[in-house]
Amino acid sequence: MTTAATKTIDEIRTGLESRSLTATALAEEHYARIAAEDGQINSFLALSRERALAKAAAIDDLAALGDPLPLLAGVPVGIKDVLAMQGSPATAGSKILAAYMPPYDATAVKKLDAAGAILLGKLNCDEFAMGSSNENSAYGPVRNPRALDRVPGGSSGGSAAAVAAGFAVATLGTDTGGSIRQPAAFCGVVGLLPTYGRVSRYGLIAFASSLDRVGPVTNSVKDAATVLKVLAGQDPLDATSSDRPADDYVASLTKPVAGLKVGVPAEYFGEGLDPEIRAAVEKTIAQLETAGCTIVPVHLPHTKYAVPTYYVIATAEASSNLSRFDGVRFGHRTESPANLSAMYKKTRDEAFGPEVKRRILLGTYVLSAGYYDAYYRKAQQVRALITRDFLEAFVQVDVIVGPMTPTPAFKIGEKSDDPMAMYLADIYSVAASLAGICGISVPCGTTAEGLPIGVQIMGKHFDESTVLRVGAAVESAQA
Repeated sequence: MTTAATKTIDEIRTGLESRSLTATALAEEHYARIAAEDGQINSFLALSRERALAKAAAIDDLAALGDPLPLLAGVPVGIKDVLAMQGSPATAGSKILAAYMPPYDATAVKKLDAAGAILLGKLNCDEFAMGSSNENSAYGPVRNPRALDRVPGGSSGGSAAAVAAGFAVATLGTDTGGSIRQPAAFCGVVGLLPTYGRVSRYGLIAFASSLDRVGPVTNSVKDAATVLKVLAGQDPLDATSSDRPADDYVASLTKPVAGLKVGVPAEYFGEGLDPEIRAAVEKTIAQLETAGCTIVPVHLPHTKYAVPTYYVIATAEASSNLSRFDGVRFGHRTESPANLSAMYKKTRDEAFGPEVKRRILLGTYVLSAGYYDAYYRKAQQVRALITRDFLEAFVQVDVIVGPMTPTPAFKIGEKSDDPMAMYLADIYSVAASLAGICGISVPCGTTAEGLPIGVQIMGKHFDESTVLRVGAAVESAQA
């Protein structure tokens, strides 16, 4: 299908200020596009039309009075359905939460609303954000707007597809092991993973609490910087959010990249990397060198342990977090159970999908008596080694650049029966997740079939400014 071009955040602001555009007309335009085209993509699960149009009218009133406009005034935004949004369902892509309506906004959603964004609705995702293809939603798979027979990536596949299809100018996704960056690469858009603690997780339906992060998906690096500027900051409702002051991410984009040291890890260019992706990423690295960066080989020797380490830690935390969904407090409850124990078992059996059950079983196993030291404790020790690899590399370099995914977007159903093959789709993303550092996926070309390719730029803890600056340089080189 042909994807629609959308306005940037700057263009929307200029249009509102000059009165050549109204927020209401822009919102209606996006709803019309969703109505016409989302039937074949399945990115939106619910629309919040009444709330969106009320907000748009308020923005138009501000513009008519000539009052100063907030940073995201009139910007159509979609929200991944693992974040609470008052007045809209929060299913997390699961049947067990099919009827759940949160009575409040997540902090990230509240900040977007306060910044004038138009909240269009809730976006499809893998069930409880568990997946690398967005085929695990209880509400059907999302299709990649760039090639409808392909997956958009997961678990924020709905968020990436909505931006790529022109249904929203920006969306919120969540990234536990690559779930913002990987779908951004598959759909040819920008996906930003903030440092752990940079953006509040309050109001996020948890998958793995030590890994989950909220971040933007956009069409450009500057739009990502603008949205992060709104989202960043300490939240008294989230004890893990950082009190470290946020940078001016948009202003940082004007600084040159000349003089920066770019690390290239050999471990990210080994066996299994698609030749077209290798060529595109190597070309991007050469472009950064031409722009004045110094290319420095670095080593991340524990990278090969990242995928098994991630799946031990993430599933252990998931088995704990999902224990609250038992038919008593939230959502679905089985009918006519024989007793309380049967109610718990039947409720969870009826409403959880196969991937969620697989991860709960695996997580419960690695936490069980007799296996805790062998698996969970050992995985935490390896996580410390992976983090140390990055910290030692960042003594030498400012950012680390490599491929975002080993292959371009694969066909729907191609890996559904092989969980291990599916898990390896995250091979280049999970290490940054375990280390808690920031990263971004930026488009850097296409395959011969026209499928998008993403390059990954990883940075030090809380150094999103440098990551975004290098991302803007990559984006500029593609223009």
